[in-house]
Amino acid sequence: MTQLTVELGKHPLEPLSKEEILAAVAILKEEQQLSAADRFVSVMLKEPRKEVVLGYSAAEPFDREAFIIVLNSIDNATYEAVVSLSQMKVVSWKHVPGVQPMIMLDEQVECEEAVKASPEFQDALARLGIETPELVMVDLWSPGNWGTEEDATVRLARPLCFLRSDEKDNGYARPLPLVPIVDLNTMEVLRVEEYEYTKIPMQEFNYTPDRVGPLRTGIKPVEITQPEGPSFTIDGHEVEWQNWKFRIGFNAREGLTIHTVTYQDQGRERPVMYRGSLSEMVVPYGDPGPIQNRKNAFDSGEYGIGQLANSLELGCDCVGYIKYFDGVMANSKGELMTIKNAICMHEEDFGILWKHTDWRTNDVEVRRSRRLVVSSISTVANYEYGFFWYFYQDGNIQFEVKLTGILSTAGLHPGETPKYGNLVGPDLYAPNHQHFFNVRMDIQIDGNDNSVYEVDVVPEELGEGNPRENAFYAKSTLLETEQKAIRDIKLETARYWKIVNDNVKNELGQSVGYKIVTGENCFPFASKNSSLLKRAGFIKHHLWVTPYNEDEIYASGKYPNQHIGGEGLSSWAEQDRPVANSDIVVWYTMGHTHVPRPEDWPVMPTAYIGFMLKPVSFFNQSPAINLPPMPKKNYCSSAVKTDGCQS
Repeated sequence: MTQLTVELGKHPLEPLSKEEILAAVAILKEEQQLSAADRFVSVMLKEPRKEVVLGYSAAEPFDREAFIIVLNSIDNATYEAVVSLSQMKVVSWKHVPGVQPMIMLDEQVECEEAVKASPEFQDALARLGIETPELVMVDLWSPGNWGTEEDATVRLARPLCFLRSDEKDNGYARPLPLVPIVDLNTMEVLRVEEYEYTKIPMQEFNYTPDRVGPLRTGIKPVEITQPEGPSFTIDGHEVEWQNWKFRIGFNAREGLTIHTVTYQDQGRERPVMYRGSLSEMVVPYGDPGPIQNRKNAFDSGEYGIGQLANSLELGCDCVGYIKYFDGVMANSKGELMTIKNAICMHEEDFGILWKHTDWRTNDVEVRRSRRLVVSSISTVANYEYGFFWYFYQDGNIQFEVKLTGILSTAGLHPGETPKYGNLVGPDLYAPNHQHFFNVRMDIQIDGNDNSVYEVDVVPEELGEGNPRENAFYAKSTLLETEQKAIRDIKLETARYWKIVNDNVKNELGQSVGYKIVTGENCFPFASKNSSLLKRAGFIKHHLWVTPYNEDEIYASGKYPNQHIGGEGLSSWAEQDRPVANSDIVVWYTMGHTHVPRPEDWPVMPTAYIGFMLKPVSFFNQSPAINLPPMPKKNYCSSAVKTDGCQS
């Protein structure tokens, strides 16, 4: 074994460094005698067991490990490896039969090149009168699994194709009725499916400032400055801000992750959440036509949100005093790949946090809110998704997804009217679709033993105790097992769920906890017998609760690409394990239904979807009561003299 030396990460949850990734790859290549046919799907930190992390002491050593997924393109075989960087050796190597790992970034580039170079594809273009294959955009789409032998045995791609007028043009304005079927292991075009559009859309729809015509004027600059620097402090990937302390993580599949969240309360460091992440997201389309009806993209498990992250830019993606974190990973050859500024962190003003005017004395007290923003943005073909974690001064935590980018478009087949979507241009159609996001939260309210209660607000029964017929109260129901904890939003009862530690009470004798405040949501429209719901069972319900299991990380299972279904969260919950007063994981699914508008074209204004974790009896009173007044010269009107601001 070649002698390697590498400085190891100083905390069990510190993401793998560049040196650690290169060392792990080198060790695995040498010990397993890997060849050029062995492609590195992902190289990431193998997070230690929870008890190791929670018991961590800087004075004690811990085993530093990398988890690696390898695909052999000749044998079409997937392997999982664990490399100990402390011992500098492979400690585990196993074949995982019958699965396809997520699509590698290199494969997307290679697939486009292979399709453009294919004589069969060029002939199909010629039949459409297109003589510029170099201007064709080939967007790699996973094929799903429809029960065929090919789906089960070949690593496939089913790209959608579009035509640019030049290399800077918005090609999504010109979808083509061609679908090449590609073997990703051999990069061979197996066949080209040819369909018919009434007319290939040809009108240009661009969005760059040099092509949209006169730009509006009269917009004055808004400056955001922090002359004394930010209020947060950073040690590696550990962050402290306004009583909050947490760690930032990042990997090729999930992208941004949040770890070991605690709140400093009257001298106590109180745990709130051990790990939070986007577990999976899936985008099902509602068009039954032959080109569109297979579109069910698992953007995390099939494509990798992390490996598709943007390099963020000051003043565009983030504004203010910014701290960036790079995303470090490996490409399919095991070479280092760094996404510069993959994560952005900054503070921002968030309006009034609290205010009261005493009209008798004319005294006014007002405090402005600020929040800490940790974000990452990924481009998945035509769509952009921004993932934002917000931490607030009043103890709230929020997760939000911002959806923007470009619609996935199609032409109209002969005799077709846009029943399953809307026209966004002449002969140009955008199909209806949905976006589902599942967030996995390993909750840790003042310790590992937590419970979930469903709270419904219900009217009091009519009678002597309710003489004005106006009374209502909050009814709490303990969710004791996994099956009982499969729940849905109910607007009629203003339903919410609170996660509590019944073993810890506040000064009022109430169990400490946090509640999930839901935002926009929906249900899937696909049939229960559809391939979608077999593969993405987690989208059938909004709330799931499972006991902690370090191997249960992804709501769709570890390998959703081309999987027939039946794996992941819905399968685990069938065990009906107890989840009361124990170490639990809470999974929240939220959905956005998108019926496209002309106003969404040629680039979509951002849509927002998310939820909030709000303290419920976690504190004895408002934790924001001790915020100091803001300086009048910066924030308050000079016409008001008694407004709670400092002179």
